[in-house]
Amino acid sequence: MSVMGADVMSPLAERYVRLVLAVGQHDPDFVDAYYGPQAWKPDPAQARQSTEDLERVADLLIQHLEATTIPPVPLERLRRDYLIAQARATRTRLSMLKSSRMTFDDESRKLYDAVAPTHDEAYFGDALKTLNELLPGAGALASRVEAFRQRFVIPSDKLDAVFRAAVDACRQQTAAHLTLPPGERFTIEYVTGKSWSGYNWYQGNYRSLIQVNTDLPIFIDRALDLACHEGYPGHHVYNVLLEHHLVRGRGWQEFTVYPLFSPQSLIAEGAANFGIEVAYPASERVAFERAHLFPLAGLDSADAPKYYDVLAVLDRLAYAGNEAARRYLNGAINASQAADYLVTYTLTSRQRAEQRVRFFDQYRSYVINYNLGKDLVRAYVERMGGTADKPDVRWKVFGELLSSPRLPSGL
Repeated sequence: MSVMGADVMSPLAERYVRLVLAVGQHDPDFVDAYYGPQAWKPDPAQARQSTEDLERVADLLIQHLEATTIPPVPLERLRRDYLIAQARATRTRLSMLKSSRMTFDDESRKLYDAVAPTHDEAYFGDALKTLNELLPGAGALASRVEAFRQRFVIPSDKLDAVFRAAVDACRQQTAAHLTLPPGERFTIEYVTGKSWSGYNWYQGNYRSLIQVNTDLPIFIDRALDLACHEGYPGHHVYNVLLEHHLVRGRGWQEFTVYPLFSPQSLIAEGAANFGIEVAYPASERVAFERAHLFPLAGLDSADAPKYYDVLAVLDRLAYAGNEAARRYLNGAINASQAADYLVTYTLTSRQRAEQRVRFFDQYRSYVINYNLGKDLVRAYVERMGGTADKPDVRWKVFGELLSSPRLPSGL
């Protein structure tokens, strides 16, 4: 039986939000952000609902969403399709909490609405050969790459100044093309003991807390990467625009909650990674960093062009991280072998490889959201006319994507 009328979506959205928050009582990583009505949060003084009860709640919500007929308005259809996919992902996560493990690809399909391509070792051969030519010498290629990159580490006493300069620059680039609501801002903290390098914790009211992990040395390129990815025009801007246009503008309360293990993450991470090159295309980036960030860090910029040539080739190895995670989580290799694979095919240090494996343990197939997400977002933006030679169109399409309820399969 179909239910007519857009008004029915608001109570369904509330049921979705309450479901996500209840699942968060069982999974501390699940609720990444919430700034909706406090009355919707579970009462900590009461017994939490069992995962079995929550599975039934999720199943019923999905049935009701699928039976709901909405007006023939594209944005309304996007909203309903988004809620269905998000609710299905929540149902999948509940199954996983009961030790219901699935293959890497099945998991990513059910959680993130996407499956990353599979590549064998030969796929990465050309990039490895190019890096051998760029950095000739004795010893393992990974060791040579790491030794070269160590020349570009930001001294710890200069990290905050460099990062804040990168943030200011990324904000200026973003504000020149996207309208940001008054009062938006974020604070920065430096932390240790994490499996990730940076994190944006959205607080609502156009505010974010951005944490930067200083467990390992931070290379000069990571300053702009993190500033764009976590801040402008990445996660901070994505959340600000969703709050401004959908929560405040339309009253769509489902966007006050962000379940991490859901299709929303592929859009969020993909847009944040693609946003780096939207804000700073390669040639502009090298010029900016040589003129501003290298001096702040006290680094010699003479080898900056070569450094970015190396990084561009390393980017062609990004999908090797997916292969390591896929094999590890499918049980084909153990943690030590996964780290070995990362060292060999992503040319990272052993320390960084082991940190990445800890990320696999905690976040599992989430890793596809960074590289596959970036590729899907780029392809969508360019298909809509936002090619590199049309920066104004690129920013316009990118901003529209950040402000709407998109799904990976819809890209």
